[in-house]
Amino acid sequence: MTANIQKFRNLSTAVNHSFESRCLLHHCRFLHHGPDTMEELLDRHVVKKEKSLDDDENELLNRQRLTSSRREALSLYRDVIRATRFFMWANSQGNLWRDVLRENVRKEFEEARFERDPEVITRLLIGGRDALQAALDKLAEKQKQEIEKQRGNSNTP
Repeated sequence: MTANIQKFRNLSTAVNHSFESRCLLHHCRFLHHGPDTMEELLDRHVVKKEKSLDDDENELLNRQRLTSSRREALSLYRDVIRATRFFMWANSQGNLWRDVLRENVRKEFEEARFERDPEVITRLLIGGRDALQAALDKLAEKQKQEIEKQRGNSNTP
């Protein structure tokens, strides 16, 4: 039995030695970590420009700002188109003010379509909102005056 144990130990030692020598050969390659391709070689040894988080954050903010501005512009355009429904009388040429206003609004928006400067976009949006509000306020005031005239005329015998 002792002979069998000794034989097993010798076999085990030979296998371990063979396994260790293979691992050392593979380990040498693993220690070197040589690149397999030219791209890997360049990736390891060429200094890359690292993107800072500030650049990513700025890009994200610009995208959000443009998306937000686009959303605001579309909202303003819809509001103006809705507001033109109240302008049903004709101008001196016989065209409905509604149609004239819609054409002018479309032209204004098309002219500013490719504007990229956030300050200019904001100024245009604020100016458009103010103009729309002023037009609606004047319209409401005129309609109140007309109602008062009609009430005044109906009250007089």
